[in-house]
Amino acid sequence: MVSLTLTAIEQALRGSWAADTCSPDDMARAAWEFSNPAWGHCDITALVVHDVFGGDLMLGEVYLDGEQRGYHWWNRLPDGVEVDLTLDQFRLGETVTNRRIVPRPPGPLRRRAEEYDLLRRRVADRIGVAWPPSEC
Repeated sequence: MVSLTLTAIEQALRGSWAADTCSPDDMARAAWEFSNPAWGHCDITALVVHDVFGGDLMLGEVYLDGEQRGYHWWNRLPDGVEVDLTLDQFRLGETVTNRRIVPRPPGPLRRRAEEYDLLRRRVADRIGVAWPPSEC
């Protein structure tokens, strides 16, 4: 039996991020690079963490120099601890404001379904589990 610890999931995620799972919106601002692997992965990373541990999905607005640059996702685990595995993508002084809990999108994802499924499969392969197919 594989132990699904936060450390194991984090290592699997970090090893699974790539240009083909990066958000196209973020890629339009800056290319994905190995030197910043978390870039453009917050939404689908938060969903994978939620798949494993449950809890709440958190959302905030990203600002740089007073201009909104998008949104940022992370997790609040059932014990109340907030986990943000992609916070280190922000290297230019971005701030995340208007933090709030949001419901998980119901049914299939309207955006990023292919990237989410690909990331989820890579994580499952790295940790050696066979997850059921995603409902997103």
